[in-house]
Amino acid sequence: MNYRPVLNNIPPVVKNLIIINVLFMLATWVFKNMGIDMVEIFGMHYPGSDKFMLHQVITYMFMHGGFTHILFNMFALWMFGRVLESVWGPKRFLMYYMITGIGAIALHTLISYFEISAMQNTIQAFQNTPSPEILDQFVQKNLPNSSVQVRDFVNSWYDDPTNNAFAGEGLNLMQRILQMKMDIPTVGASGAVFGILLAFGMLFPNTQLMLLFPPIPIKAKYFVIGYGLVELYLGLAQPGSNVAHFAHLGGMLFGFILIKYWNKNSRHFY
Repeated sequence: MNYRPVLNNIPPVVKNLIIINVLFMLATWVFKNMGIDMVEIFGMHYPGSDKFMLHQVITYMFMHGGFTHILFNMFALWMFGRVLESVWGPKRFLMYYMITGIGAIALHTLISYFEISAMQNTIQAFQNTPSPEILDQFVQKNLPNSSVQVRDFVNSWYDDPTNNAFAGEGLNLMQRILQMKMDIPTVGASGAVFGILLAFGMLFPNTQLMLLFPPIPIKAKYFVIGYGLVELYLGLAQPGSNVAHFAHLGGMLFGFILIKYWNKNSRHFY
């Protein structure tokens, strides 16, 4: 079977973005077996982390957490990106993709800043007045799936609240949780892909899309609005989730701003 005609039908930027993402995924698997963690090197870390490097602002969007993660992102990039690249041309499409990807991680980092600042304030309050209640609330909020040892430690302090020996260990535990939060890498092209989805909904609002679950048709504009509202709800309802919901919203927000900027002196998006 000859796949060359299929590949030739994909616009150059979309095709090369897919190739680069796949190569990064393959390299991640290969180097992992050699003891090299590419996610630690190329995934985006919070700027306060010792693992943060400036290039991660770009490289994070070419890394993925697994096969399913990259499959859905690349499918969406192929499905909607090829249409946008055909309308905008390669240069404008690549600019849009990169700006929405950077915008996505910018919003995600801003939200992380507020979360980490709140953690630091709680730690400061704990240092001033150590108590098992403050520690318990901190652990439940920031480490909901804590180990049995952590729960046993907190419960032991509740049983003996006047024992000052627990305070030092409690402070160390809170600082370790804070450091772990800052060291969590963010990876994936999802932010840029959500930007692409937003652009498709704005350029082709009445195009019918077929949902998988449930299998019903829906106009692109309603699909984009619905998806954005779901991401906003999940981002607010599940802080600290493994899914960077605000990165997705950041891609959509920066995409909206960029399209409006391009369109400010025209009635067309291209």
